[in-house]
Amino acid sequence: MRRVWFASVLALVGVWSLLVGTAGSAEKSVAEEILDILRANDQITEQQYETLLVKARSEKESLPAVAAEAKPEDFRVYWKKGLRFDSADKRFKLQIGGRIMNDWAWVSEDNDIETTIGRQANNTEFRRARLFVAGTIYENVKFKAQYDFAGGDADFKDVYVELVKLPWVGNLKVGHFKEPFSLEELTSSKYMTFMERSLPNVFAPSRNTGIMLHNHGLDQRMTWAVGAFRDSGSFGDSGDDEGSDDTYNVTARLTGLPWYEDEGAKLLHVGLSASHRFMEDDSLRFRQRPEAHLLDYFVDTREPLGASAPAAFVDIISDGVDILNPELALLYGPFSLQGEYTRTFVEGSSFDFDSFYVQASYFLTGEHRNYKMSSGAFSRMSPRRNFDGKGGPGAWEVAVRYARLDLDDSTVTGGTLDDFTVGLNWHLNPNVRMMLNYVRANLDGVGDSNIFQSRFQIDF
Repeated sequence: MRRVWFASVLALVGVWSLLVGTAGSAEKSVAEEILDILRANDQITEQQYETLLVKARSEKESLPAVAAEAKPEDFRVYWKKGLRFDSADKRFKLQIGGRIMNDWAWVSEDNDIETTIGRQANNTEFRRARLFVAGTIYENVKFKAQYDFAGGDADFKDVYVELVKLPWVGNLKVGHFKEPFSLEELTSSKYMTFMERSLPNVFAPSRNTGIMLHNHGLDQRMTWAVGAFRDSGSFGDSGDDEGSDDTYNVTARLTGLPWYEDEGAKLLHVGLSASHRFMEDDSLRFRQRPEAHLLDYFVDTREPLGASAPAAFVDIISDGVDILNPELALLYGPFSLQGEYTRTFVEGSSFDFDSFYVQASYFLTGEHRNYKMSSGAFSRMSPRRNFDGKGGPGAWEVAVRYARLDLDDSTVTGGTLDDFTVGLNWHLNPNVRMMLNYVRANLDGVGDSNIFQSRFQIDF
């Protein structure tokens, strides 16, 4: 019993020596003061006191000096699914990150596809290779500078400055970023269910340079955004033109969560996007690949279609374009259902084009997709148990999608494309993912293509 008591005292002294330091050798530590009290109360012998005192002083001297109190401008460096820096007063935040996506594709096509479109080669590419710096300055100014090096040069992606928490309007963003259009478009490529966005994405304005107001309300169960943008050639396809001086877009989006339970494990998302492109007798072209970026374009409103087309083309001449895009998504635990329909009205003509997709996914390991309420889009998910080679499986997800794009109307015969896609995703941890997709692409009246593709992805 005496040995147990002696060991307990020794452990107590050791803990205090480790947790409590002194500013100078002239002051006694708390451990030394405890020893003095124990000796004064005759609870330890003089020999025990001397032995423990030597140990306490030795451990005190081996400890580093107590750090000074953090100053407001001092930064804390830590990892939170990416490298982050925060000032002590939380007024300044910085994040450095990027993503690497290496894709591989193997293709077989019917003879008629090869004759009409051209032979589709097996290939590989770095689909995305990005670096960015983002942060917050003085709590109410955000910024981001993101560049993509996948094409061998540095291309602008998200480069903007944003004022946040403004009275009445919420947030004001200025720079180059995505227009507020489409659930799938606004879900980052890091978090998409499939390797490529679906066929209707051909109509999405995507990134342009502009100014946007956005906010959320009703306890974050509603979001809204509206902005004006100068078109920079990413809408449809404007060939080599980088955007006309008088081509501008006005785009808006409204979303809601009529049902939200279990911290987002169960929810129903509804939304509506609308965009108007101002034009004046300008040329307009839409073209799209199957849902595989390494393939050629299969449908094209610039006639005639295919590899055998002559050098002279005829574009659609338009006085403006209106696009409507309702969106719907359901989460019920590991099960997810999502769909969108896009209809494009070309002013100055009787041409209307439309497209839609519907997809479902299921996590075999029980996780669920993560929904970001403030933006009305999906974001990063984390496996229940990361893959570690010791029994942790990561997260396994299976998915299926059907999409259809119709670019035929009146005298325009751009073609109709149907894609059926099956996917398998392995999330090793929140930052690493491997993807396998099989795409069967049917070009109406021509033939089929079978595409097997894979992606090796890391983001931070």
